[in-house]
Amino acid sequence: MPVVNRIADYAEEMTGWRRHLHQIPELAFDCPQTAAFIAARLKEFGVDEIHEGIAQTGIVAIIEGQGAGPTIGLRADFDALPIPEATGVEYASQNEGKMHACGHDGHTTMLLGAAKYLAETRNFSGRVALIFQPAEEDGGGAGVMVEEGVLDRFDIGEVYALHNAPGFEAGGFYTTPGALMAAVDQFHVHIKGVGGHGAMPHETRDPVVAAVAIAQAFQTIVSRNHYALDDLVVSVTQIHTGTTDNVIPETAYLNGTVRTFDPKVQQMVIDRMKTIVAGQALSFGVEAELDYDRGYPATINDAEKTRFAVGVAEEVSGAGKVQGEVGREMGAEDFSFMLQKRPGAYLFIGQGDSAGLHQPNYDFNDEIAPVGASFFARLVERAQPVAAKAAN
Repeated sequence: MPVVNRIADYAEEMTGWRRHLHQIPELAFDCPQTAAFIAARLKEFGVDEIHEGIAQTGIVAIIEGQGAGPTIGLRADFDALPIPEATGVEYASQNEGKMHACGHDGHTTMLLGAAKYLAETRNFSGRVALIFQPAEEDGGGAGVMVEEGVLDRFDIGEVYALHNAPGFEAGGFYTTPGALMAAVDQFHVHIKGVGGHGAMPHETRDPVVAAVAIAQAFQTIVSRNHYALDDLVVSVTQIHTGTTDNVIPETAYLNGTVRTFDPKVQQMVIDRMKTIVAGQALSFGVEAELDYDRGYPATINDAEKTRFAVGVAEEVSGAGKVQGEVGREMGAEDFSFMLQKRPGAYLFIGQGDSAGLHQPNYDFNDEIAPVGASFFARLVERAQPVAAKAAN
């Protein structure tokens, strides 16, 4: 794979970093071991500033280039998932019930590799801000970092991030301008009826049939309430009720997810859910309450910055291994909070054949780490080249 020669020299070291991180997975915002490891490496590299404790365990490191210029932001997430590991590798998780099943250990390694190179060469103008972020999987750490002012505090003008992609050619890249990933929301429906004996349903107000009716009615939002070409997913993923076969329970609970791109479609879903829950509650004589939580917004790539990033990716991996117009998908990503505030782009880097994300036998492909690090490094050098010196 064509990578920056100096970064290729780091390959073995980067593998060591990644496998150490893989052994110490931590969740959400509570990632002190991970943050300490990142900070220690950054100090070794000789970056100019290290700002810790952002969004609890997040870090922003600054590297000064040559001469005045803007600040470009590069982000990597570093939290893990509450999944018992089943890879069997010698560097498997040492924290029971937790593992890096989404490759955030690899994302952090790629940014650390770029940091080492950029701190050593400084072949760019202005500054680069390295954003190491907790709580992508749960908690919206990117949004918290934005709320805590990292973009303004460090005068970051544009932002970029990578995510590995199992099943896509190792070391290749893909993305798309505009909408890349969906907004993700969660809904919760709490139903209260009157329980009783299973042999005497006429003496009860059954929350089970109300829950089933609500779940079925929610599916009509996609099939009957929205334009077919507007992407929308409504999924009921949990129904909890009852304890035994001969008791009609008093309560029931539904939970699920909604994926949208258009805020108008999102609002339509909310309105229809409120109407359905109220109507079905009245129909079955139960009480029902809808709690709707707006989550991560849609991930919207800036068109110009995406074209630029695609060009950099082609320089690193070759035009034949980069797809710049793949269309959008229904997954979600909290980097969207940063893209709401600054222009930039989010790209996927091919992981090759491997287990899928969020699976207990997934493991990041160490061979692609120098490719991702090279992309980050070249991105900075191309976005903020050193001004040519005037001839004597």
